[in-house]
Amino acid sequence: MSDLRIYIENRKKTDSEFVTDYDKGYQEFKLGAMLRQAREEAGLTQEELARRIHTKKTAISRIENHAEDIKLSTLEKFANALGKQLTVSVA
Repeated sequence: MSDLRIYIENRKKTDSEFVTDYDKGYQEFKLGAMLRQAREEAGLTQEELARRIHTKKTAISRIENHAEDIKLSTLEKFANALGKQLTVSVA
């Protein structure tokens, strides 16, 4: 196990606020990474995707790098512009 992983696991055991913030941050990172991967697999640049959904390249970058507080309508536009369908589930 890496030093970072050991640190995270030890910190989670002793700091409940760290657990909440870490888990929330990870989910936001994961969503942004999934969106970036889908865009890249579609062969689009951030600028091309931005044109398709009538926004700016900086908005696409912000979504991919800091995926927090994204409207479902924005996610749907993102997916549609990539020729995909947005699916949401609650587990």
